[in-house]
Amino acid sequence: MSPSEITCKAALATAPNVPLEICDVIVSPPQKGEVRIKITHTALCHTDSYTLSGQDPEGLFPAILGHEAAGIVESVGEGVTSCKVGDSVIPCYQACCLNIENVQPCKFCVHPKTNLCQAVRQWTGCGIMKADEKTRFRKASDDTPIFHFMGTSTFSEYTVVHEVAVAVVNPKAPREKTCLLGCGVSTGWGAVYNTAKVEKGNTVAVFGLGAVGLAVIEASREVGASRILAIDTNPEKFEVAKKFGATECVNPKDFANEKIQDVIVKMTDGGVDFSFECIGNVDVMRAALECAHKGWGESVIIGVAAGGKEIATRPFQLVTGRVWRGTAFGGYKSRVEVPKLVEKYLAGKTMLDEYVTHQMKFEQINDAFDLLHAGKCLRVVLSMDE
Repeated sequence: MSPSEITCKAALATAPNVPLEICDVIVSPPQKGEVRIKITHTALCHTDSYTLSGQDPEGLFPAILGHEAAGIVESVGEGVTSCKVGDSVIPCYQACCLNIENVQPCKFCVHPKTNLCQAVRQWTGCGIMKADEKTRFRKASDDTPIFHFMGTSTFSEYTVVHEVAVAVVNPKAPREKTCLLGCGVSTGWGAVYNTAKVEKGNTVAVFGLGAVGLAVIEASREVGASRILAIDTNPEKFEVAKKFGATECVNPKDFANEKIQDVIVKMTDGGVDFSFECIGNVDVMRAALECAHKGWGESVIIGVAAGGKEIATRPFQLVTGRVWRGTAFGGYKSRVEVPKLVEKYLAGKTMLDEYVTHQMKFEQINDAFDLLHAGKCLRVVLSMDE
């Protein structure tokens, strides 16, 4: 029996800087190469807030935001072979077209140095699906088409995603925790393990102590970094940073007459081996690069800056051996490696539980955004349960 349309609740972004509207939406059946997922838990990420602010050059309205979630496969479209109805899954905004029957992987997925799958990117960037270049959402009240977001749109009780964006994970894993592996925490871990490849004894500086920054700290501690400097203008975050593994905490406001990069260079006898920018501020990106050690220091950009912003530094900073690089989803090939991260969690080898500071009902999503904007949470996880 073919799947039919579903009417469900969703949080609709109608325009920039306007609270989300909880309303009924109609979710179409999955078409060829698509999967419809019943979302059970979704978390809030700063990227959702960034798009809602109107600063995202790819931001479209009306849209259903959300990209950090977990759920259960409700139905599958024609030709889908890598998952089935009832599977526990994590939708991944960074797709991966490896290891799917009858799907020729793109050159990005087969290349060992990148995870930037291009199989559906041209459609997800436009808020539509590949099969017919249309959306699978429309507003129940007036049939207005609703755009997808990042290929996931998890602020909805049901969503439709491309098969290449579905990671099948262990059903024993609690979705209210593993939903975080769809973006922020995985990104921070992967920036350390895959992008920078931090090693035992290295020194690390982390700018920004949200969930991503703490994930960088946790991973750096795990690999054995000798010094982990946690940098933030909010000292209330320092105690938590130390819990995750920071060895020292630095508030740039305590050095009003000095650039923070100069402070760190002095503290570390020339700079750190690796620095990570986890905020999305181009001035901080420069500071992060310039506190990296001459000759071998590397700086990784994780934060997403507003549209139109550009980074700058003196060319001499790079001529003298520093490396500037970026990372998306921590370099993980999502469908292949997210299930492994879930297994690591189940083995008790992560602090994933500690990132969840608030659990709320889906209908409280605007209150959750208020907490996010006020810097009073790491991750708020919203439950779709009645």
